[in-house]
Order: sequence, then C-alpha cells, then structure tokens
Amino acid sequence: MLNKLKKNNKKGFTLVELIVVLVILAILAALLIPALTGYIDKAKEKQVIAETRQAVMAAQTLADEKYALVDPDSGAGISLTYSDVTALAEVKGTITADSIKFSDKGVVTDLTYTAVNGVECVYDNDETNGEYYKVTS
Repeated sequence: MLNKLKKNNKKGFTLVELIVVLVILAILAALLIPALTGYIDKAKEKQVIAETRQAVMAAQTLADEKYALVDPDSGAGISLTYSDVTALAEVKGTITADSIKFSDKGVVTDLTYTAVNGVECVYDNDETNGEYYKVTS
C-alpha cells in the first residue's frame, strides 16, 4: 500500500508559483491602466471637438441661408437662434447664443459649445491663425 501512495505523484502548480504569476499580472495591469485612461481622455476630447464641428457646420449652413437675404446697405448682421443651430447640428450639449459670431462675409468666426459632461470647446476662425478648436474642462 505504501508503494501505491508513492506512485500516485500528481503534478501541479505550487502555491508560490501561482502567487508569482498573479504578482506579474498585477504589475502588468498597473502599467497598462494609466495608458488606457489617457486614450479614453483623448477620445472624449475628440468627441467634443466633433460635436463642436457639427455645431459650426450647422451655424454656417444657417448663416449661408440668411446671408442671401441680408441687405448689405442696411448694415444688419446675421443673427441665429440657439434652437435653430442645436436642432440642425443634432448635438446634446449647449451652444451659447452670444458665442456665435460672424465675419462681414457671413463666415462663422467664433462659437462656444459645452458638452453634456461639462467640457467646453471654443471654435475660433481668424485670418492670421486659421481655424482651431480649444478644449477646456
């Protein structure tokens, strides 16, 4: 009977080997989590820029429609309502009505968009720097 017990050698992992593997996995996870959160933040920023771009394109489309109706001699500028721009852009955030500004030629030069999560994006289009989007939290 003693021979039977000695012959029945089951091979497996020891507790120390399992702990070493778990420690290695924990170290790898600790290295990857900050990198992944960086990608998530960049993706959220790009989403806000995309929504701002939609709002700018909607405002420009509405401005183009109204620009044809503006009498150049009257000196009246183009004015858009917040609800018109938001409805056309189909964005969930808010666009401040005062933040939409136009050049003399009817081109959108400034627009401020605030996403649902509170992140704000400012669109600026001027002749010296061109157009750019600035995201602030």
